[in-house]
Amino acid sequence: MVISLVAGALWAMLPAYVPNNVAVLAGGGRPIDAGRTVGGRRLLGDGKTWRGTAAGTLAGVALALVLNAVRPSVATAFGVSLPSFPLRAAVGLALGAMLGDIGASLLKRRIGRERGAAVPGLDQLDFVGGALLLTLLLAPSWTLSTFTPARLVVVLVATPLLHVVTNAGAYLLGLKTEPW
Repeated sequence: MVISLVAGALWAMLPAYVPNNVAVLAGGGRPIDAGRTVGGRRLLGDGKTWRGTAAGTLAGVALALVLNAVRPSVATAFGVSLPSFPLRAAVGLALGAMLGDIGASLLKRRIGRERGAAVPGLDQLDFVGGALLLTLLLAPSWTLSTFTPARLVVVLVATPLLHVVTNAGAYLLGLKTEPW
């Protein structure tokens, strides 16, 4: 039962976990804020680009479609229950993850944090909040039935751990300039 719970929770979040990683790899180009400042500080900074946001969102949606295709085989092979992703949920998870990260960047600039500065908690869960909120707006019944309270607990505990591990790996590979 615990394995099925954890597998279902992480599976449901995969389309939200991938977009920010893809954005790091595919980013660059024109910043979303176009260099605008408020109070002498950038709105978002150079790290939030249109290309990265589009690539991350498309990757998350594409992953959800792949997961839909392999779900029956994976669920049977491991004896677990895994959700499928309606397109609206896939878009909500992927785009919501990107918007959550962008919102956190905006907040960090407003409180005087520079690009790359750590804000524990916010850095690990910003995309989760964005993903769940947008998915709730786009696919409410799917979100409420998929993200049960138990699965939400798994997501809120596992995500910071996964975030630390993946960001440290990206830093060690030279893909990020800071390990958080």
